[in-house]
Amino acid sequence: MRFSIKSLWILSIAVLVSCGGKEEKKESDEIELGNYSKKEEVTKPASSTSTESMVDMDNKGIGPVTNVELPDEIDQEMVAKGKAIFDSKCLACHKPDKKFIGPAPAGVLDRRSPEWVMNMMLNPEEMVLKDPIAKQLLIEHNGSPMANQNLTQEEARQILEYFRTLE
Repeated sequence: MRFSIKSLWILSIAVLVSCGGKEEKKESDEIELGNYSKKEEVTKPASSTSTESMVDMDNKGIGPVTNVELPDEIDQEMVAKGKAIFDSKCLACHKPDKKFIGPAPAGVLDRRSPEWVMNMMLNPEEMVLKDPIAKQLLIEHNGSPMANQNLTQEEARQILEYFRTLE
């Protein structure tokens, strides 16, 4: 009996050790959104750069928002409305300050333009198909696409104002 337990233990360690390595892996990712399906081969390096650390303030994303002017002072009334909308429509997948099903919005405006953030909220289907950052986020979050919550631009702007307080 002891020999069996030791053998299983050694076999388990051998399997864990053999799973390591620093090679690129090719995977086939299939994106399905509604009636649209797209399959593409993605190369993932062992030490890929996470979109969490990637900064791209020039990318405005794909969608209706082309320009957002953020005043220096945060509008507390908009923050309250944005938090209420976030809590009711987004909290199931996003935690304010930690990765959950989706990325944490805290600090997102240090990495992404306000336009990109709003377009991701308003147009998530097209963003994950055409925007390189959104595509990478989809891969990093196990193919869980962001649900379209059918927000208005005003609601997306209120959520954006709430995100400004999460820095």
